[in-house]
Amino acid sequence: MKYALGMLAATAVLVLPAAAETRLHCGRLVDVRALQVLAERTVVVDGNRIVAVEAGYTGSPTATVMDLRELTCMPGLIDLHVHVFTGTGEKSSYAGDNSVYPDGFTLRSGVTTVVDAGCAGWRNLDDFKDRVIDRSRTRVLALVNIVGNGMRGGTFEQDLADMEAKPTADAALKHKAIVVGVKTAHYEGADWQPVERAVEAGTLAGIPVMVDFGANKPERPLAELVTKKLRPGDIYTHCYSGLRRELTEEGRVNPGMFEGRKRGVLFDVGHGGGSFSWGIAMPAIKEGFLPDTISTDLHIGSMNTGMKDQVNVMSKFLAIGLSVEDVVARSTWNSAKSIKREELGHLSVGAPADVTLLSLQSGRFGFIDSFGGRLRSDKKLVCEMTLRDGKVLYDLNGLARPDWQTLPAGYRSTGDARWDAYKR
Repeated sequence: MKYALGMLAATAVLVLPAAAETRLHCGRLVDVRALQVLAERTVVVDGNRIVAVEAGYTGSPTATVMDLRELTCMPGLIDLHVHVFTGTGEKSSYAGDNSVYPDGFTLRSGVTTVVDAGCAGWRNLDDFKDRVIDRSRTRVLALVNIVGNGMRGGTFEQDLADMEAKPTADAALKHKAIVVGVKTAHYEGADWQPVERAVEAGTLAGIPVMVDFGANKPERPLAELVTKKLRPGDIYTHCYSGLRRELTEEGRVNPGMFEGRKRGVLFDVGHGGGSFSWGIAMPAIKEGFLPDTISTDLHIGSMNTGMKDQVNVMSKFLAIGLSVEDVVARSTWNSAKSIKREELGHLSVGAPADVTLLSLQSGRFGFIDSFGGRLRSDKKLVCEMTLRDGKVLYDLNGLARPDWQTLPAGYRSTGDARWDAYKR
């Protein structure tokens, strides 16, 4: 570990000059947008932006340099499907107690951007923004629910009278900075009205629609959804659930899913607490049906069962046979493109300095699906460090910090300016 530290000989006091840059010296860099998988690169961060990516080790007398040669560097991970509208006091609701505050579960798993999947509708989007989005260090974007009351459960999500396209589109256009799509979910009826109204709202606002297809109804076949109802760029989440006939009775991928993909519909993992099965994912991927995006469906249930977090879900796809590059693509650039936020998901000069550093560990590991089945593996991804807007917000092993013996006397005092210089 190298730090730009000066010494005043007369007083033997360690002086910490203000660093103009932070240099992340990484053993490997994966940036799918730039089609780059490169050995030993230095990512240079100045303020909240990436200002250079340089070959090999490059230092600077005025920069903070982190020796991260054992790690793989990539853009900050994007989790396309989470539930983070909490703190409302509502029980048994994803606009309440079923959601989690993002910062407690994102940064520690390398995630710098999340997309809340429909917890709020146009009636409570302002409350979600004030209560969670504006207070979070994690970048929180949102899919606005076609249900005006949002994902409040029970009769709320079956109320067709509260599924209005124009107010939903108006809310999305009012909050362009945070709303990246429309969500429809959990509908138990046999008609297409929630999907049709969500698509209408998405068309008015110029944004994609994500569909959690709800109950499996013969009147609403999956093939019709992805080949006729959804537009190119719309997203089918929970694609390996097995709950909506993603596989045929013969164990083959539903032909409609291949046709939907040809048409431009995107397929998202959305693992969750009940929407990922090894018995669906393994044969589907063997048949060539890979997900476009990897997401968690984070909520109070999934985080404590088989899902756990974003890097754990990525590790599951490594165990199936995808490469590190594959899972990074589906957790960064693919996700950014799917929500039309192409300033994210890459490490190009000028991009936000959202950076994730992972280690690939070897050992004996087990990964559990939503139904209790285990898949064993000898490798696992672990988040070591997360930077959001150029600030180190998670550091598993203190790699961004100097050894305590090298710090000046009195560094333990929170009022010591020299110690404060290390704080980010």
